[in-house]
Amino acid sequence: MLVSCSPKITTSISKTYSALNYEEEVIVLSISDSEPDNAELLGTVKVGDSGFSVDCNLTMVIDKAKIEARKIGGNAIKITKHSPPTILGSSCHRITANILKVDNWDNYFTANADSALIDADYALLHVYRHSGAGVLINYDLHLGDTVICRAQNKWKETVKIYKDGLNTLWARTEAKAELPINIKFGNEYYIRCSLTTGFFVGHPKLELVENTIGQMEILSIPEKKQ
Repeated sequence: MLVSCSPKITTSISKTYSALNYEEEVIVLSISDSEPDNAELLGTVKVGDSGFSVDCNLTMVIDKAKIEARKIGGNAIKITKHSPPTILGSSCHRITANILKVDNWDNYFTANADSALIDADYALLHVYRHSGAGVLINYDLHLGDTVICRAQNKWKETVKIYKDGLNTLWARTEAKAELPINIKFGNEYYIRCSLTTGFFVGHPKLELVENTIGQMEILSIPEKKQ
């Protein structure tokens, strides 16, 4: 039963190196990221729904792919396909990724830096909310004393923040949720909004997520028709 509840993992390997230690970092490149010019393709990995999977959020699914990369000496995975959960289909995130070995990241990160944010006097806050519990319940998201946006079902918005340093994001329905965040100008932050079960009304939930995870989750939310 424990095995059947785990995501299904399929790998196709073309080359291997010595396995990496579990503490060594595996860089995650999202669908919108380019592969480094010096990347060596070691294989591909698919992580999906076994039919009985119950714990397969995007973070966990990507962690599974990282483990497969470490086994064959890969220090990066490049997501090539991402299928989010659907109401009538799978409840799991499903991904396909290339397993890569990259010897030098310096040139890649320099070339892919967002020049618009260099020396910027603001930070970008990418806020989003997937479909889930309490689809009819919306709530305001505050930064300190200021309302910066309103979290709605199947929604995403990018907000420029001109207040750096330690701040607090918060929202309230029948209960209040708070998220401390240390904002630095020139950086981007991804905030996942959702609702948890409450007594009368769902309680807001705010999460600061890794940039790669946030990028992929935002891309899976369709643009609203004008």
